[in-house]
Formats: sequence, C-alpha cells, structure tokens
Amino acid sequence: MSTVGIDHIAMPTANAERLIEFYKRLGFTINDEEAWRTGEANAFSIQVGNSKINVHPEGYTASLRGPTAVPGSADICFVWDGTAEECRRMVEEAGVEIIAGPGPRRGALQHRNAVSLYARDPDQNLLEWMIYLDE
Repeated sequence: MSTVGIDHIAMPTANAERLIEFYKRLGFTINDEEAWRTGEANAFSIQVGNSKINVHPEGYTASLRGPTAVPGSADICFVWDGTAEECRRMVEEAGVEIIAGPGPRRGALQHRNAVSLYARDPDQNLLEWMIYLDE
C-alpha cells in the first residue's frame, strides 16, 4: 500500500466573498457555498479535478490546522489540459494578471516537458498553471 494522491489542501482567506468570486471567474466550482452562506457549514471548498481546496473563511476556528496558516501563505499548482495560449487567454479573460510565464518548468510528471504561468489570487496566494507539452 502507498499514498496515491492528494484529496485536499486547506488555506485561510481574509475575504471569502472576494475569493469565491475570483475562483468562479476562473471556472472553478465552489462546493458548499450555499451551506456556508446560510451558516450550515463553517467552510467551503474549491473543486480541482478529483481534489479540492478547503477554504477557511475569516473567523474560522479549528484545532486541526496549520498553527501558522495565514491568508496568502498558499502556493498552488494546477494542471491545465490544453495549450499555454489557451491557459493564458482563460486567465486574462477572467481579468487576472499573469505575473510570470509561460516559462519552462519541471512538474510532478518529470518525464514530460512543461511550461507554467503564474498569477495571484485576492489573498496573494501564488497560483501556477502547469501545461505539459508532450506525452
């Protein structure tokens, strides 16, 4: 037996409404948004393929979390299923500034060539889109 993937990561936010709007513009699905809005859930998540990012809104308290987690401390790399140009266009059309890239990178699939481009979310978390170039 072995570890086979990542189910979720978690990150705090300083402004949940602003974060939800930002990730929706980029095409992500927000899980449990309505339950969070009505107070039935104390958090929500951003769906990323078969994984998710749990978001801890302002005022969120839990004993099982990183003791020094603060908004802006995440560095997340997404895998883009398309070309670098398509990814660049999607990010720019969402009104998000690309701060670097595309440039060559080495992703988790080390046997494949890749490029990445970078942006920041409203909490200043670093977002990277990895685009694999070959099979």
